[in-house]
Amino acid sequence: MRLYKILLKPLVTEKTANMQLGKPRYAFVVAPFATKIDIKMAVKELYGVEVADVNILNTRAKFKYGKKRGMQIRKRESKKAYVTLKNANDVLDVTLTK
Repeated sequence: MRLYKILLKPLVTEKTANMQLGKPRYAFVVAPFATKIDIKMAVKELYGVEVADVNILNTRAKFKYGKKRGMQIRKRESKKAYVTLKNANDVLDVTLTK
């Protein structure tokens, strides 16, 4: 059950779709407490593939000012993980788990 708390959701954008054309790389939004080892083990157990490398990116919170005076809107900070698979022939279907 802890595996589903580590990998929150797959990140599907135009940039991540283009990353899959070369090396098999996938992006996930992960929990703030997750480490590279936790992410590697979660992908291995949930999807049944071997992971070569995990890169982590922490995004900072952004502030946007509203129309009313002194109104601030805070966008959340998040943690992303870019996972590279060992075998180039492996295709990861992020909609399904093992």
